[in-house]
Amino acid sequence: MASERITLTVPGPDGDREVGLSSPNRVLWPEQGITKHELAEYMIAVAEPFLTSNGDRPVSLERFPEGVDGERFYSKNPPKGAPPFVQSQTVTYNSGRRHPQLILTEIATAVWAVQMNTIVFHPWASLASDTDSPVELRIDLDPQPGTDFADAAAVAPALREVLAEAGLEAFLKTSGNRGIHVFCPIVPEWEFLDVRHAVIAAGRELERRLPDKVTMNWWKEERGERIFIDFNQANRDRTMAGAYSPRALPGATVSTPLTWEELSDADPAAFTVRSLPQRLADAGDPWADLQAKPGRIDTLLEWWQRDLDDGLGELPFPPDFPKMPGEPPRVQPSRINPENWPKDD
Repeated sequence: MASERITLTVPGPDGDREVGLSSPNRVLWPEQGITKHELAEYMIAVAEPFLTSNGDRPVSLERFPEGVDGERFYSKNPPKGAPPFVQSQTVTYNSGRRHPQLILTEIATAVWAVQMNTIVFHPWASLASDTDSPVELRIDLDPQPGTDFADAAAVAPALREVLAEAGLEAFLKTSGNRGIHVFCPIVPEWEFLDVRHAVIAAGRELERRLPDKVTMNWWKEERGERIFIDFNQANRDRTMAGAYSPRALPGATVSTPLTWEELSDADPAAFTVRSLPQRLADAGDPWADLQAKPGRIDTLLEWWQRDLDDGLGELPFPPDFPKMPGEPPRVQPSRINPENWPKDD
């Protein structure tokens, strides 16, 4: 017996497209009863702001064949059988590997990705036209055990002040969970490693101002009940859930752009696949002009160099990265044997 299948009419820059959707009544979020069909309709409803924030850049797909309670996997190569309108761009990873990655040029591509069981979209910080040069400086405020969204929200305005002192305008969104993502548009004149160093410089400055609330410690055993500035999210091919991307969480929450005025009263659980279309209709997109005035990271790189001169060096990279110049040992501090890891290594 053939599986149930429907066809959705999806508007686009080249006219309407017909996108097939198999198993449209499959429930993706059991607690909410949200189906694959409803998710596809959500993508169509938020098409303009979703593409403004995530379009024309490499995107990794987080796919859930059995819904959010089942197994997940990440898809970087465009899946086989992609229709002709689905575009891709060859990118280089930290390992040196190169292969094509999906590019969102129209919302029909996102709807087709939903057909392929995608729930979370993870865009790069760079555009397809120059994948080596980020157009955003991204900072992940990651609550540690004992802290929550309110703690991240209390820290975010201080981070905004730090970034403003460096000449950057900060935009924010919920992560869709407990964290907050702060983005600054930048001109694409620096590679990922430079932008990572700029993030570290901003994080260190924030940590100096709020040492009891913020930590830059990579190792969990050293973080305590503070907000972790996850500087490694600024590395090449590291991504966060995109603006307006659903999250694979029981409440079907969405990573949602906010105004700074909304932050103190915001409840990330209120922003969901079902509530976002109406929010956009009522209030518009706070990130509509995010790329209108990109800034520069020169000041942050000056701070980075200042900290280097003061003896603060490179910070650890993720375990799958090659060993980087000046990087400290990739081992928990409590497990370091001083005889094997001299301080000047």
